[in-house]
Amino acid sequence: MAASIELRLTLWISLVFILGVSSVSALIEGLYCGTQSCYDVLGVSRDASKAEIGRAYRQLARRYHPDRYQPGETEDSRETAQQKFLLVATAYETLKDEDLRKDYDYMLDHPEEYYSHYYTYYRRRLAPKVDVRIVILVTICAISLFQYYSWWSSYTEAINYLMTVPKYRIQATELAKQQGLLNRTKEKGKNRRSKEEIREEEEQIIRDIIKNKIDIKGGYQKPNISDILLCKIILFPYHLCTYVAWNCSWFYRFTIRREEYGDEERLYIIRKYMKMSKAQFDSLDNSLIETFLKQKLWIKENYEAYKEEQEEEMKMKMATDSRWKRYRRWMKSEGPGRITFADD
Repeated sequence: MAASIELRLTLWISLVFILGVSSVSALIEGLYCGTQSCYDVLGVSRDASKAEIGRAYRQLARRYHPDRYQPGETEDSRETAQQKFLLVATAYETLKDEDLRKDYDYMLDHPEEYYSHYYTYYRRRLAPKVDVRIVILVTICAISLFQYYSWWSSYTEAINYLMTVPKYRIQATELAKQQGLLNRTKEKGKNRRSKEEIREEEEQIIRDIIKNKIDIKGGYQKPNISDILLCKIILFPYHLCTYVAWNCSWFYRFTIRREEYGDEERLYIIRKYMKMSKAQFDSLDNSLIETFLKQKLWIKENYEAYKEEQEEEMKMKMATDSRWKRYRRWMKSEGPGRITFADD
């Protein structure tokens, strides 16, 4: 009987000791309020409402706030009052947020999950305050605006260059005269304008004709809002479905039914052989594209022969080019593979 009582007493003491150790170890230095309980710092219980927590914080803040500190009112020094105020503010920030309070309560109830508490605390603390989706959206919009501005700058630069080319300028002037835009009667009286104003108007007319009549292709083409990154992302599902439907149609028409290629399909195959983008291929002269069709380059054998012919022509040009000859002589006599020794 005595042994049974002694065993029970030993177990009770052990349990009290374990609970005491657990309650102390649940408060980790560097996390939340450190080795002090946030509830004890504010003087509230664990089941306190949000309003009670706010009321307790305001009372303590008025007492320990550095701006309201008056020497002699309390036994605390200014430094001690400031430290207490920081601790009170930390406790309030921990308990006013529902998710953060749940994490803190879980730490108090499960002190054995030591490393998990560190991970939870710093993950929430170091997490970005702004929603990542908003950051991504703003970044995409900024990139899209930069793209559109860059394309407009390139297009304006191309128009300014074409304005200085005599060939296009003369054609645009003749077309403006045919349309009666430059053959206006002379103005008299109050409506009469200066020569500079008339010249500016004529330049604007020529510029508008060049913009409307000349189809600029390649990297200097007129920007299209559907080509910017934001629109491409929005329209990606549509383009994906279109691409899949196009490939299925191509397979059905030209693989199963064995239909003959049209000019559009032939040019597509030639462009794939040349490994050129659509913008690059469209920027080629129409006469060169007609040559591709006449030589039937959509046939693999014809394209291989054309490619070898172009390579031979390039070799001949390089062999007869004086600059290339000077480069070869330099590589042979003074190139990077030659070792020379300076005189001592």
